[in-house]
Amino acid sequence: MAVLIASELRKEFAGDPLFENVSFTVGRKDRLSLAGANGAGKTTLLRAIAGETSLQGGKLAFEKGTRVALHDQRPPLEFDVSLREYAFSGARDLLEVEAELRRLETAMARGMHDETTLRRYSEAQAQLEHAGGWAWRDRAAAAVRGLGFSDDDLDRPLGTFSGGELTRASLARSLAGSPDLLLLDEPTNHLDVQNLEWLERELETIDAAVILVAHDRWFLEAVTTSVLELSAGGVHYFSGPWHEWRQEKAVRVAAAGKTADRISVDIARLERFVARFRYKKTKAKQAQAKLTQIGRLEKERSTARQEIESLTKKRRSLGFDFLEPPRSGRIVLEAEDIGLTAGEKQLLDGASIVIERGEKVGLVGPNGAGKTTLLAAILGGHPLESGTIRLGHGVVLSYFSQHGLELPTSVSVLDAAVAETRLPRPRAQKLLGQFLFSGWETHERSVMALSGGERRRLALALLVASGSNFLVLDEPTNHLDVESREALEAALEAFPGTILLVSHDRALLDAVPDRIVAFENGALRSYDGGWADLERERSAPPMIEEPEPARARPAQPPRREPAKRAPSELERLEAQITSTEARVAELERNLAGDWTNMDVLGAHRAARDELATLIARWEVLFEEAHTT
Repeated sequence: MAVLIASELRKEFAGDPLFENVSFTVGRKDRLSLAGANGAGKTTLLRAIAGETSLQGGKLAFEKGTRVALHDQRPPLEFDVSLREYAFSGARDLLEVEAELRRLETAMARGMHDETTLRRYSEAQAQLEHAGGWAWRDRAAAAVRGLGFSDDDLDRPLGTFSGGELTRASLARSLAGSPDLLLLDEPTNHLDVQNLEWLERELETIDAAVILVAHDRWFLEAVTTSVLELSAGGVHYFSGPWHEWRQEKAVRVAAAGKTADRISVDIARLERFVARFRYKKTKAKQAQAKLTQIGRLEKERSTARQEIESLTKKRRSLGFDFLEPPRSGRIVLEAEDIGLTAGEKQLLDGASIVIERGEKVGLVGPNGAGKTTLLAAILGGHPLESGTIRLGHGVVLSYFSQHGLELPTSVSVLDAAVAETRLPRPRAQKLLGQFLFSGWETHERSVMALSGGERRRLALALLVASGSNFLVLDEPTNHLDVESREALEAALEAFPGTILLVSHDRALLDAVPDRIVAFENGALRSYDGGWADLERERSAPPMIEEPEPARARPAQPPRREPAKRAPSELERLEAQITSTEARVAELERNLAGDWTNMDVLGAHRAARDELATLIARWEVLFEEAHTT
């Protein structure tokens, strides 16, 4: 049954349509991804569904009793409440129902058994049960923990958390009340890989409809069941996983191009007829009819070209073209026996890493492990407790931070580009144009006035023109759309220098690094290959060393060996799960090289479904084994 039916939705700003004729239906277990260029209205559509902004046309029809929760990038308004109070406020209606049930129970204990009291008590109970019953608090706390918070964090005031932590708190709040319709705007921001994988599993299992906006390709592939694409050329709905929508979109571009070409040929043929027979009496009517037909075809060609422009607009957005860097020595970075702390927390103890010229290294670990702190130490901005860090001969380093804090803020965009790159103003203006900073007014804007996405684009422009041979990148894909991430990915793959990359974008981590270095128990461990290779190695069963030959011992009387016990179903399932996880990881490694291989995609989806079935059966058997 449909949770939401949206019909002919229209939203205007200053009289101009932001989107119009938007229609779709979502049911429970549907995971609808909103796609479209920045400014297409994706966030506005989510807020309209949540009732936070008005529409100028259309209708939203919700299933009776539908509970809606919205997570977006706006910070909480109150900072003196605890994380527990904030997260649970996402279920304010359940708190009110609980309070009413307690009031009614007290009234009934005093003898009030009239029809109104009993009916209201039954309705309140049904409302609570619809949201999962009295255990909703436990599920809410589990969501908070799943997003990386500890039990000790629950009673901390919101004002003591960082901006990224507050974003995760907002996500926990949206999940806390077990909504029927969950609206998620960039839910993957500020989540480490462990949190991302938890969220993917949560969205696969919750009994709700989900509408989401995201740019993380790995996440979109894992979660999406359908896509609603908003564009100037109209609205397009696609039922199917995210990668199939990308393929279908490419087919539409090709088809629109062929249509435009065919219409151009028809127009040219008709124009030749008109030019030849327009002034002949016997052909005048036919020529006039052909002129009318030409006008109709020109409208069709214009529509086809508009569709092509709409479908390919973002693909032409950013241009990455790194300058050829100078050659460095063989050793680019050497960190030996380093100890690293943040406050009283020990991050690394006796860790070492060597990066050679031309290597592309991914640096991974959970939030708080110390990745950004290690980068700061490499840059000389954070002291070491012990050990040494040295850059090699001829190394020219450029740093791209999570937040763009290295950008000057008191100057204009153009002045920043000239100062940081030392390019002549005309070349600096051309560089800015490649990164969507066009026109005098844009060039003269203060860096301080730029949005988060604009700051990322400016920082990338400066990085491209730096001429550095060692790029240190901290979450470079934050605030970038899918096409811009893919453009950056392609440029980093082609970059002839050395890269040290911190990211939670698993698609980027799989495509760019030659090896991945992970924070593990206060040390740095290196894995060859990309993200899928790391996952496969971590999920492989441990190697069992062969025992050394036993020394000769005095002969013993023969004894009967006990009969070997056949493995239980639970043990057999665990072995199957291990094998299937390895197969999924192998298929993901293959997919990283070619997302369009339908055979591999089909095998990957089948293996994932098989794994989900095995895990579900394992959970049942495990529960039975521990309750009997």
